[in-house]
Amino acid sequence: MKKLRIYNFNFAILVVTLICPENVLSELRIKGLSATRATLYDPSHDFTCLDGSEKIPFSYINDDYCDCKDGSDEPGTSACPNGMFFCRNIGYRSHYIPSSRVNDGICDCCDGSDEWATGTNCTNNCYELGASAREEAKEKHDIQQRGYQLKLQYSEQGKQSRKEKQEKFEILQRERSEIEAVKLEREALKEAAEIPEKEALEKHRAMEEEIRSQRQASEKQKRDEEALAAFEQLDSNQDGVLTSDEIMAKPIFDQNGDGLVSEEEAKFFLSGQTEMTREEFLNTGFVLMKPYLTHEEEVASPPPSSTVTPPAEGGELPEIPEGETDEEEEDFDHGEADHDDRTEDSEVLPVEETLPYDPETQKIVDEAKAARDAYNEADRRLREIERDLKNIEDSMKNDYGPEEEFSPLHGHCFEFTDREYTYKFCPFDYASQRPKHGGSETRLGQWGHWAGPENNKYSIMMLEKGVQCWNGPQRSCKVHFTCGVDNVIMSASEPNRCEYEMNFVTPTACAPPTGSPDDLLAHDEL
Repeated sequence: MKKLRIYNFNFAILVVTLICPENVLSELRIKGLSATRATLYDPSHDFTCLDGSEKIPFSYINDDYCDCKDGSDEPGTSACPNGMFFCRNIGYRSHYIPSSRVNDGICDCCDGSDEWATGTNCTNNCYELGASAREEAKEKHDIQQRGYQLKLQYSEQGKQSRKEKQEKFEILQRERSEIEAVKLEREALKEAAEIPEKEALEKHRAMEEEIRSQRQASEKQKRDEEALAAFEQLDSNQDGVLTSDEIMAKPIFDQNGDGLVSEEEAKFFLSGQTEMTREEFLNTGFVLMKPYLTHEEEVASPPPSSTVTPPAEGGELPEIPEGETDEEEEDFDHGEADHDDRTEDSEVLPVEETLPYDPETQKIVDEAKAARDAYNEADRRLREIERDLKNIEDSMKNDYGPEEEFSPLHGHCFEFTDREYTYKFCPFDYASQRPKHGGSETRLGQWGHWAGPENNKYSIMMLEKGVQCWNGPQRSCKVHFTCGVDNVIMSASEPNRCEYEMNFVTPTACAPPTGSPDDLLAHDEL
C-alpha cells in the first residue's frame, strides 16, 4: 500500500484555501513554481500531471517523491530527475534550473530559494546583479539605438546610390546609342580617306624602290670599276687571269709579317685556288683583297703630319715626338687586325635615307591619320561606356538588403590582425589573409551570397571560391554580422581546414530597438 504522505505545508494550503481570500492565497505559492503555472496547481482538487499521464492527491505535490513521469508534481524538490525548479530572483532575471540542483548545498538562484531545506546561507544578491545587468542592458540598448540610426542613414545613402546608378545607367545607354552612330559615321570617313592614302603610299614606295635600285646600280657599277682597275693592276702580264705568282709578287699580301708572301697566303686570296679569272675576282677576290689594296694606297700617300723633314746641311736630325715611334710600331704589329676591321667596314652599306613625302602625298596621309584618330576616339569612348554599363549592372544585381542598407559598405575594406595574420574583408568583393610579418596575400573567397538562417538572412555573408588549399578544397569565408556603431572586424579564425570565419560588427546589423532596457530583465510575475 502506498505510504500516506501529508505535509504540514500542503495541509496549511488546503486549510487556507477554505478560509482566505484569493489575494492572500497568492502569497502562499508552491516552491519552485512560476506564477504562469500556478493556475495548474489548485489545492482544492486532485492534481493531474501536466503530461496527463496520472492524477494524484494534491498533497503529493513537493512531497519529495516523484509520482508524475514528467516530474511536474515535484517543482520544488530534487525527487524527479527531469524536473525543473523556478528561481523567481526578484530584482534580476527569473529562470529555471534542473531540479537536481535543489537542496544540494550550492546556491544556484541569486535569491537562494533553491536551498530552502538545507539551511545553506545563501546571500540574496539579485538586486546587485539586476543593477549590473540593467546597466549592461542599457548600454546594449543605446548601442542598438545608435546603430539603428546609422543603419537608417546607410539605407538612405544606399537608396540614393541606387537611384544615381539607375540615372547614370540610362544616360550611358543614350550616350552609347549616340556614340555607336558616331563610330559608324567616322568608320566610313576613315575607310574613304584610307583609299587615296593607300594609292599615294604605294606610289611613294614605288618611287623609293626606283631610287634605291638606281643607287644600288650606281654603287655596283662603281665597285665593279674599282675592282676592274685593281685586277688590271695585279694582272701584271695582262692575260686576264690572276695567278699565285702575281699575288706573291705583291708584298702587301704578306699576312704573317715575315716580308714574303707565301704560296699559302696567295691561295687564301685566290679562294684556295692557284689562279682566278676576272669574273671570279669581281665576285669574291676583290672583297678579300680590297682592305690590303686600300692600306697600300694609304701607305703610299702618308698624311702630312707623319712626314719627316730632311735636316739642313750640317744640321741635326729633327727629334721624333715622344711616343710616335711606338705607335707606328704598334700599328705595324697589329696590321692584320686592322685589315680585318677594314674588311668588316667595307661590307657595311650606307644607311638608306627615307624619301620625304611630297606636299600632295603628305596632305593625303595627314587627312587619313586624322580620320583614323577620330574613329579610334569614338571606338575608345564606346568601349568605356560599355565597361561602365556592365559595372553598374553588376552592382545593381547585388543584394544590398531590403532597404539598401548594406550598399555603403561596398567599395570599402576592413582589416584585423592577430598574432600571425592580417585579415581583410571587402564586403561584396573578397576576403583575404596575409602573413603579419610579410608575404603574399591569399584570397579566402569572393562575394557569393547571403547565408543567414531563414528568419535572419542578412546575418551571414558567404565568400567562396578562394585559393585552393594544398591537397584540399577551395578556401571559403563565412562573415557573421552583429550590431554595433562602427564597422569593425572583431575576430577571425579557421575552425575547419580551409574554412574561415569572421565576426564583423556593423550598424547594418542593428534591428530597431523595442521597449526599454528594463524589458530585458522582465519577470513573469510581480
